[in-house]
Amino acid sequence: MSTPTISRESPPAVAQLPSRKGLPKATRWRGGSRHIAAVLFLLPTVLVFGLFSWWPIIRSLVLSFQQTNLVEPASWVGLQNYQTLLDDPLLGKAVWNTLVFTGLALLIGFPLPLFLAVLMSELRRGAGLMRVLVYLPVAVPPVVAVLMWKWFYDPDSGLFNEVLGKVGLGPYPWLQSADTAMTSLVVEATWAGAGGAVLIYLAALASVPTELYEAAELDGASVRRRLWHVTLPHMRSVLLIMMLLQVINTFQVFTEPFVLTDGGPEDSTVTVLLLIYRYAFVSGDYGSAAALSVSLAAVLAVLSAIYLRLTRTWGTK
Repeated sequence: MSTPTISRESPPAVAQLPSRKGLPKATRWRGGSRHIAAVLFLLPTVLVFGLFSWWPIIRSLVLSFQQTNLVEPASWVGLQNYQTLLDDPLLGKAVWNTLVFTGLALLIGFPLPLFLAVLMSELRRGAGLMRVLVYLPVAVPPVVAVLMWKWFYDPDSGLFNEVLGKVGLGPYPWLQSADTAMTSLVVEATWAGAGGAVLIYLAALASVPTELYEAAELDGASVRRRLWHVTLPHMRSVLLIMMLLQVINTFQVFTEPFVLTDGGPEDSTVTVLLLIYRYAFVSGDYGSAAALSVSLAAVLAVLSAIYLRLTRTWGTK
């Protein structure tokens, strides 16, 4: 009895893409020419970006080690400008005021746009009008908005004291008291910048699957539980990025303290950027101004790196 033989056919060969060396010369030239065309197309953008973004950073770094009035040739002074900063008693107060502004801005200005976005997403009528009204302050030029709020805060004829006076309250020295000046700046900054954050949050809310909300409603989840267990987890990555951007922006606050209070009263609203302005355009010490600018940029870069390192997996959980 013969034993049946088992056919041992070789597996089919896997198709492989031809290497670049095996391509015809004309084909290789067309591929290379496309890369060259892409580089040439991007080159003007890269040059403009480098000229107006990276070159000022490099120039500021060099200037931080020099002493100059921007007219006569600069002299190299090494770390003297940084030592001048450390010897300035106002630096510590400016750093503290900036940290206070950032903390109040996160406490007041971070949850408010999210609350408005959730509220507007639940509206069935008038949602478009609400979006226009919320975004309208962003369209107002910053200096115009700050001057308008300066009139609102006026202790004698301002809008706020006039309204509160109708009910027997006030007048209050909103910007003239060290106890209320910083909070007043934060309120104005929140009003001016909330509109952009609201639109971003609305776009993020639109990406949440409606099936999850429907399933939560069938399970009897309240609005608060739907917000906590459905909405916020799907917006985690957006919230993390928005918080980082807000911290960076609030560390660089300048317009509000410059126009509303000029750093007063009693230097209670002097911020780091306002101190940089005073070094450069009041004292004419451009080297110290550049040194403080470089220090602020370095601090923000380190904080951003640490923040991104700590939160890199939070957006995917």
